[in-house]
Amino acid sequence: MSALYINRELSWLKFNERVLEEACDTSVPLYERLRFLSIFSSNLDEFYMVRVGSLLDQSLLGGNNADTKTGMLPEEQIAAVNTAVQQMYPRRDKAYADILRDIGVFSHVSYKGLDGGEKRVVRTYFETEMLPLLSPQIIDAHHPFPHLENKVIYIGVRLKCKAGKLFGIIPLTREIDRVYFIPETSKFLLAEDILLRFADTVFGVYEVEAKAIFRVTRNADIDSEEGVLDEDVDYRNYMQEIIKKRNKLSPVRLETDRAGDDELLAFFLSKLELQRSQCFLSSAPLDFAFVGVLEEQIGAEERGKLMFSPLRPQWPAGVDRAAPMIPQVLQRDILLSYPFESMRPLVELIRQASEDPRVVSIKMTLYRIGRQSQIVQNLCAAAENGKDVTVLIELRARFDEQNNINWSRLLEDAGCKVIYGIEDYKVHAKILLITRKQRGGVEYITNIATGNYNETTAKFYTDLSLMTANREIGEDAVAFFHNVSINNLDGAYRHLLVSPSSLKQGVLARMDAEIAKAQSGLPGRIIAKMNSITDKDIIDKMIEASKAGVKVDLVVRGICCLCPGVPGETDNIRVRSIVGRFLEHARIYIFGEGSEARVYISSADWMTRNTERRVEIAMPVLDSRLAGRVIGIMDMQLRDNVKARELQPDGAYARVLREGEDLDSQMYFYRQAYRATERQEEKPRRGLFGVLLSRIRGQKKK
Repeated sequence: MSALYINRELSWLKFNERVLEEACDTSVPLYERLRFLSIFSSNLDEFYMVRVGSLLDQSLLGGNNADTKTGMLPEEQIAAVNTAVQQMYPRRDKAYADILRDIGVFSHVSYKGLDGGEKRVVRTYFETEMLPLLSPQIIDAHHPFPHLENKVIYIGVRLKCKAGKLFGIIPLTREIDRVYFIPETSKFLLAEDILLRFADTVFGVYEVEAKAIFRVTRNADIDSEEGVLDEDVDYRNYMQEIIKKRNKLSPVRLETDRAGDDELLAFFLSKLELQRSQCFLSSAPLDFAFVGVLEEQIGAEERGKLMFSPLRPQWPAGVDRAAPMIPQVLQRDILLSYPFESMRPLVELIRQASEDPRVVSIKMTLYRIGRQSQIVQNLCAAAENGKDVTVLIELRARFDEQNNINWSRLLEDAGCKVIYGIEDYKVHAKILLITRKQRGGVEYITNIATGNYNETTAKFYTDLSLMTANREIGEDAVAFFHNVSINNLDGAYRHLLVSPSSLKQGVLARMDAEIAKAQSGLPGRIIAKMNSITDKDIIDKMIEASKAGVKVDLVVRGICCLCPGVPGETDNIRVRSIVGRFLEHARIYIFGEGSEARVYISSADWMTRNTERRVEIAMPVLDSRLAGRVIGIMDMQLRDNVKARELQPDGAYARVLREGEDLDSQMYFYRQAYRATERQEEKPRRGLFGVLLSRIRGQKKK
């Protein structure tokens, strides 16, 4: 296939490699580097569970399941993925060793490195706190190989007995604390370290000839719509069964420490029906979920050196904290930029709407919700106050299904009407509609966001959220909620681009307009920001635009299947990725430049799943003041020379050259938010000072 395309899975691995680079970056505080290692590892877990799991399923189906862009078959992609990941484990191992060597406030030690007294303390801890909770098992004709749970740590052993040899296994139960600090020291061992050391004690009647730590990753790419869903089946109960089923799918990866032997490893691979290429050796911990516990050991004095300086989302300078939100939105559009600005104005808007006697209805989509959610509480309060509250909650949000099921029950109990979206199409759109009845008729307040209505992630993800009282946007929102309530995917909208019916077509049409400009000798311009780009139709259109002379700038955090800089093809396309302290998450599309630029914010990446198989929304920013602000955001990101990497024609990423003054766009936006707050707080003081000064001057004139 053409060199213009990059395989999706390999592109994602390049993204996770950029996360690993942050863990290796000595300019990043040490504990934050440890956090990046944890993120890298959990990302890789999910990648194997979902993407590699899906490729495995495709390989078993047979037939022509080749990647449409690169021509790679599923088994070829799996082989390429495993080869690339094998090279990442030693880098993770080294990064972990380097961080723990330098961090100072705690140290991960081996049992062998302890003195006699410390060893006795650890042995006592094992015998009194761990041993009673263990459920070891030998494996023979009467004790068959057990089901190994996804992402659970096990100790595997090879045993010598009178009849020859046996194998045994010890699960590390969740009831055992993962981290054990030796009293009155900064030394810690992980539970699996201790369990590995005392495995001989557990299997006391046998001689342990070899032992190792193991962890299996299972396929989690389960089709939530498989089978026939009868209309009498409760969809919430059905999804709970799907969650249970996920835990029993096929293994896709085995991880082990370097202490085992070939015979023990071969036994586990055979029982799990895995190949040697699916096994990964690591001297670092196999699961980094324990990293959060270590933060408790960092004292106040060390935090400034080992962690990022604390930053708090600011109340937006253009929003009056003392005034009600509804009149402010009715007066002018308000744009919130997370995490630099707080989500509180939106939360307050919903709270005030729940109490406003003129509000007759609130309609909202929810995709990923925090474990604690004031937004949901406000929706419940609105229903209890007699408002007509409709919540479209997506129960198929991967790995958040159970959390969403729990919230759906709470919403229903409060009197909200809860719907679960459209069969075969996840509803990923982020939209809120508040309808008020006035003497002169009905008025609307609409909010559309690029990220989830989640108060927790709004402190760590970069997203945009626009509140508007524009009547035509409100009427589009009314039509949207009507259409999803009756399973109509082909609704017509005046301003909103909605997938699967009109979003891709709208994007392609706006790209065509830029191509037409370039062909007529005018400057054509496309600027976009998103998480991933895989949609071949959109990629091909950008290649066409590049060949026509349109300048294309893309800020893509994760997957990018388009290869830029290929002479005569994509040499007018530049792709960069920003990986820093906060997760880049906003979706922005800009077509044209100057006063003619059309600016959109959206929930949709340019991925086929988003443009064809999900319900998504892109909304035009009609207020020229706010459109200019969004363009300014993109300008700063395109100038970032600290956390930006550029995609090269060969598919590799290279850090942007630091020419001129350093610019970390995320830190720039935070500084701007803090300065705006300071200016806002100074206004009353300046006003009082001005009054006093004028009085003094007046007295002097007399």
